[in-house]
Amino acid sequence: MTGSTPGSGPASGAPTPELVTVGPAVTAVVRGVVPMAGLRDFFDGSFRELAAVVSKQQLAVQGPAFALYHGVPGGTADLEVGFATDRPVTPEGQVAPGTLPAARVARVVHCGSFDALGNSWGRLGAWIGEQGLTPGEDMWECYLTEPSPDMDPDDLRTELNWPVRD
Repeated sequence: MTGSTPGSGPASGAPTPELVTVGPAVTAVVRGVVPMAGLRDFFDGSFRELAAVVSKQQLAVQGPAFALYHGVPGGTADLEVGFATDRPVTPEGQVAPGTLPAARVARVVHCGSFDALGNSWGRLGAWIGEQGLTPGEDMWECYLTEPSPDMDPDDLRTELNWPVRD
């Protein structure tokens, strides 16, 4: 990534975090506590079911797919995956209504493979501390580019959002 890419730092070429305020969002989600090795299967199955239910209920998707993590993942991840929607989903199968919170968040865009997301989260956490802020318990990723089997992983863009307080 070059320094001329929006949101990147001129010296390092790495994305520069920023503080933004976001409003709440109504969501349709599948929630689970998943071993880290099972995340891919959880995401794949959940997004298939979400797409079917959102379509069946004629909900309008209001943004990219996301994953909301309840606490920092360790051996397992307690998370919700889903989409912001124009109105609450009626529970069906594993799909349930949810929300993304209104919050002041530290945000950065991760460029590249999902395998390196942990490093970007670590850098965002360090930046939050450098700003004298306290990170919240929950955090979420928005998948700005949809992955496909034949794409170059370097083309993936994932927005990281971590609520903060003074």
